[in-house]
Amino acid sequence: MRERPTEHRPAAAASRGAALRSSRRLVGLDAARGLALVAIMCVHILPVSYAATGRPTVTWILFPGDSPALFALLAGTGLALTSGGRRPLRGREMTAARAGIAVRALLLLILGLVIGHLMPPEPPAYNILIYFAAYFLLALPFLGLGPRALFLGAGVALVAGPLLLHLAGDALPGFSSYNPTFVTLVTEPLAVLGQLLLTGTYPSLPYLAYLLAGLAIGRLNLRRRDVQVRLVVVGTVLAVTAKLVSRQLLYAGDVYTRLLFSDPDLTVAQLESLLTYGPEDTLPTTSPWWLVLTTPDVNTPFSVAWSLGVSLAVVGTCLLLARRHSAWLLPVTAVGAMSLTLYTAHLVFLSFELFHTAPLLWLVASLVLSVLFALAWQRAFGRGPLERAMNAVVRPVRRAVAQGSSR
Repeated sequence: MRERPTEHRPAAAASRGAALRSSRRLVGLDAARGLALVAIMCVHILPVSYAATGRPTVTWILFPGDSPALFALLAGTGLALTSGGRRPLRGREMTAARAGIAVRALLLLILGLVIGHLMPPEPPAYNILIYFAAYFLLALPFLGLGPRALFLGAGVALVAGPLLLHLAGDALPGFSSYNPTFVTLVTEPLAVLGQLLLTGTYPSLPYLAYLLAGLAIGRLNLRRRDVQVRLVVVGTVLAVTAKLVSRQLLYAGDVYTRLLFSDPDLTVAQLESLLTYGPEDTLPTTSPWWLVLTTPDVNTPFSVAWSLGVSLAVVGTCLLLARRHSAWLLPVTAVGAMSLTLYTAHLVFLSFELFHTAPLLWLVASLVLSVLFALAWQRAFGRGPLERAMNAVVRPVRRAVAQGSSR
């Protein structure tokens, strides 16, 4: 879901060349994006718990909800690469880049709303594309910043976003659909806006931490081995620290008991289910101690820190592996290079709800078809179909803004 920088004829040839060189495709990023897509397909299609015991399956143990965070981080990295890489574009070139990203956000919103109409009332999956539209728009003011400022901003967002959700989430209007449509956008605009910013499945303000961290690493030299190693080390330390501190607070003290008694209707079984699978709707706000959880999809400071650490470590690992083993990564990198196309196809497939009878068979079929299609299409045409279509709309806009600004 990245956009290539447009080549502009007027002026600033050195800046333009640097931007183009910094945005050459990094195979490791495609591999990370492909892994995120595979993980999210597994969670959507396979059961996450055993019906007889209620215990989590291997699917949930391996992929407990970190894929959306990885997607958001990679989106930030892609935006950084298309706006200059290590040297952010300036002046009219940055204006053109921002215009292209804004158009891309609009296209993602339209695509996401169309998919919302395809989904049944009880959807088998929640659509992240509409949230990506919000992420892209939120990223626009930050595109000119360097890595230090962006990492600092990610740290602030890691704390402030979840706190704002905890304090203000209940005050925002409720929404009628987890997958907004054109109808809900027109009839419930404030509810949809609140959903995109705070109360939805992948809320933009808590997810801003992933986006800014992705922008920050996109401003680094990701081809350097020491940078790749640092991503793995820092990510691992961040994830492990968040998990250990959270568990220490939860079980070594009386936080577990405080949470249990914060709501008179909450049972031990319900609390255990929440700690394993996350809340059915939104995280309770009956106690500030809910903010120490690292459960999937709770969007607390600790859960964001955990998912951010995992995402950084995955990106660093994929970049390291791609240095010597890019040929072995080809199936997953091909999938990652057209993740927008394949994710959209995946959601359309899920809307038919055919997979419940034989989920493992459907998953294997989905993965095999995705890999074969990605390899064949990439060999014949390069960029994925939706990626090509989006670029065909964005590129002229970006060129027109750049040329118009130079007059």
